[in-house]
Amino acid sequence: MEANRTRALLVFGTRPEAIKMCPLVNELKSRPQEFETRVCVTGQHREMLDQVLRVFDVVPDYDLNIMKQGQTLFDITCAVLQSFKNVLEEERPDIVLVHGDTTTSFAAALACFYLHIPVGHVEAGLRTHNLQSPWPEEFNRQAVDAVCEYHFAPTETSAQNLLNEGKPANRVFITGNTGIDALKTTVRDDYDHEALEWAHDSRLILITAHRRENLGEPMHRMFRAIRRVMDEHPDVKAIYPVHMNPLVREAAHAELDGCNRLRLIEPLEALDFHNFLARCYLVLTDSGGIQEEAPGLGKPVLVMRDTTERPEGIKAGTLRLVGTDEDAIYQSFNDLLNNDDVYGEMARANNPYGDGHACSRIAEILRGNHELAF
Repeated sequence: MEANRTRALLVFGTRPEAIKMCPLVNELKSRPQEFETRVCVTGQHREMLDQVLRVFDVVPDYDLNIMKQGQTLFDITCAVLQSFKNVLEEERPDIVLVHGDTTTSFAAALACFYLHIPVGHVEAGLRTHNLQSPWPEEFNRQAVDAVCEYHFAPTETSAQNLLNEGKPANRVFITGNTGIDALKTTVRDDYDHEALEWAHDSRLILITAHRRENLGEPMHRMFRAIRRVMDEHPDVKAIYPVHMNPLVREAAHAELDGCNRLRLIEPLEALDFHNFLARCYLVLTDSGGIQEEAPGLGKPVLVMRDTTERPEGIKAGTLRLVGTDEDAIYQSFNDLLNNDDVYGEMARANNPYGDGHACSRIAEILRGNHELAF
């Protein structure tokens, strides 16, 4: 500690992490009497990470810039572990904050463990209890929680997962999800975009798909189901910001090219994507964070995965887990388009992921005000 300030170092490396960590960076920096805040990015994702930093006006103190062509999980883990060691030895923080389930978070937490530096895990306790799904994210999140001093769980369910695993109750805090906080910065009433103008006279479907375990035939099945529904509903248009992974792009073009009411576009910056979410009719995704963000905006979500670490949304009715079977996706997608009552129930369901004040709760907890947890 310096002059009773907490030396906090936040580390992240991917676009989804940045969206959820930048609001926390700015919350801590707004309290200069309480926190000396430093930011380290690994560059696990490069261009997509930089886009988010610009939106939230966050300038890293350290940029490890590890990304390289064709990088593997071995490359990322080794590069983060070695490079982050140097940062830790220079900064000697009181607390390091990592997020979620990325390889950056796992390797950074491991480096802290080796140097006996406390770790706080933002979005702790999410579980599928299947190390192969999602892979490697389920391992990463469990491994990070194994070495944490503070577990910032977004929901009661995630907190209970941690308690069931034997984590100390006085180190588990329910805060809500920082991704909901991010929407307060990014969603704007005066936003416009050419693609939204193109879709203004239709019900707009927003699609994302990129998950490793869905590459190959599962992804082709997903896209074929979407194409079938699009061909049957002339009042619907769809936009798919296609992930940079060449295998994802190959599948998308193979199955979705040629439909004049479905546009494949380049990845969107965080501000753009959140405003597309705010203006769409429903979402089909295999992503994680969107399962929290879209319900915060009243948008039903069809989750094209076999498992989800966010069962709260299923229970609340904001999400429907549809897997990767072509007919199952087709039927659920059609159901939401054809049945106003089913759609309305999902759109009006209460979002279980928080009220937009997770970052302030985390800051208070770090300062010792534990009773202010959600």
